[in-house]
Amino acid sequence: MLLNLAQWLQSLSPEWGFLRIFQYITFRAVMAALTSLLIGLIAGPAVIRHLTALKIGQPVRGYGMESHLAKSGTPTMGGVLILMSIAVSTLLWFDWSNRFVWIVLIVTLGFGAIGWVDDWRKVVNKDPEGMRSREKYFWQSVLGLLAAFYLVFSISESSNLRVLDLFFKWVMSGFDLNLPPKAGLLVPFFKEVSYPLGVLGFMVMTYLVIVGSSNAVNLTDGLDGLAIMPVVMVGSTLGLFAYVTGSSVYAKYLFLPYIPGAGELMIFCAAMAGAGLAFLWFNTHPAQVFMGDVGALALGAALGTIAVIVRQEIVLAIMGGIFVVEALSVMAQVSYFKYTKKKYGEGRRILKMAPLHHHFEKSGWKETQVVVRFWIITMLLCLVGLSTLKLR
Repeated sequence: MLLNLAQWLQSLSPEWGFLRIFQYITFRAVMAALTSLLIGLIAGPAVIRHLTALKIGQPVRGYGMESHLAKSGTPTMGGVLILMSIAVSTLLWFDWSNRFVWIVLIVTLGFGAIGWVDDWRKVVNKDPEGMRSREKYFWQSVLGLLAAFYLVFSISESSNLRVLDLFFKWVMSGFDLNLPPKAGLLVPFFKEVSYPLGVLGFMVMTYLVIVGSSNAVNLTDGLDGLAIMPVVMVGSTLGLFAYVTGSSVYAKYLFLPYIPGAGELMIFCAAMAGAGLAFLWFNTHPAQVFMGDVGALALGAALGTIAVIVRQEIVLAIMGGIFVVEALSVMAQVSYFKYTKKKYGEGRRILKMAPLHHHFEKSGWKETQVVVRFWIITMLLCLVGLSTLKLR
């Protein structure tokens, strides 16, 4: 919005020429980060008081960690603060004609709405389980597939009109249309190596990345500050990939696919980083507020959608290794328990408790030790992800 206002003022008089600075993505990204940070810090206390007044306290499962029982009643649904900060800051600083930012915003707020319903059922109905898994996955799948259906054509073309033309070509071809190489699965550490996916393959991959990232971040969000800082680090790194991918010069130099308009996603990533840091101010141990599913599901979906647009799905898995391992730990624990119960009549466990961060707590690590060490690992993994820009 501010970009359009600056351009309008410049057209009125040359005296407004200094507003040309608004044309630079890097300037607007910095301002978006600062704006969301200030919104979060200023609005945070009021949001926490409001959640406390509404008695929106976090229920603790009876079979959870005993050390977490003291957290029962801590306000949850603090993800509303994150989403509000991101939305306001992004709308202020990004180019409203950019379709990629709009789709990321829609997906983020859509998954946030699913999380909001889940959290509301937990705190109002006093049901620690919240929305049932089948219902939650259904709505996640609807949003994930809609996003995948749009992105498969929008990444291949530079305007919405051409996206529509490509869609009709796909239909007329009998649903058998070859996509350009930049729509393939990009392999890091190799020059211009990508595997063609086709329309259906791209949609399946996009669905898995978005929904998988959303649930992986949600599973990781179990300790004070554990999920939000990795989200900030991974999101900031994806912002750099977006800037490079959206520049024809940098993309060509670094052997990355050029996606016109992708650079504007740096604004969203910066806003997410600022909002995340503001939330961490209140979420650090001992937490004054939890983000809840409304924040975790939304942020994970945002990371997945951005990674698909900038063609860095594998790099997302590398940088978000903590999220991946946390999700795999739950899958392995549940699968092994069901298998041994069926075979031996008694369920057995691989870990002392899943997700993985609870296993380390059961092993004697303090909560702050688990959190900070997971942050350090994520920082190292983000550096590995950044190295793929040049190591090819």
